[in-house]
Amino acid sequence: MNGTPHVLNRILIGILGLKLMLIGIFLVLLATVPAVRHWWQRWSAGIWEHAKFLSEQTRIPGREESWLWVAALVVLIVLIVLMVAWVSQQGKGRANLIVSEYDDRRTPGDVRIGGNLAEQALKAALADRPDLAGVTVATYEVKGRPGLKIRVQPRQGVSPRTLAADVSRLVEALDVVVGRRTPVLIHIGAGARARFSKAERVR
Repeated sequence: MNGTPHVLNRILIGILGLKLMLIGIFLVLLATVPAVRHWWQRWSAGIWEHAKFLSEQTRIPGREESWLWVAALVVLIVLIVLMVAWVSQQGKGRANLIVSEYDDRRTPGDVRIGGNLAEQALKAALADRPDLAGVTVATYEVKGRPGLKIRVQPRQGVSPRTLAADVSRLVEALDVVVGRRTPVLIHIGAGARARFSKAERVR
């Protein structure tokens, strides 16, 4: 329910993991296979000579340094800025208010209800249930409208259908209190099985 691009994150992590795995395999081969080691020595020597020649051909007039180092520094700065921007986009979507609207009836004014009210109310209502191992509630903004994400961890043998119905009734009672219908995502997962399967219900 937040603004984190999960699919793109997984693709980038997969590409990074594949690269690290290939580098690790190459390092193992380099340390254990003489033919690979000899090939690397010949190849790296040629690359080093080419790099020195390129550095000499691209020197800044009147200086010993190559302008390629300046270009590499600019590229690194751009990459750092892009990484900072990328990290700043992760996890966006959290909201502080579950209700924020203008009421022009008897006493005109803004009506604002904090998301903490809904979160704490639902947590308190579910905290004493013996069939639950854990409960987390968070408020997110989806398409400009606040909604709730309720994650519950039932104990073994608890019916997900019954649990989802109970949570839905609590949310309906919350809707009566705050005076509006709130979008809700109910996530149900239990123990190690939650790593491989999950049940979700959206209202």
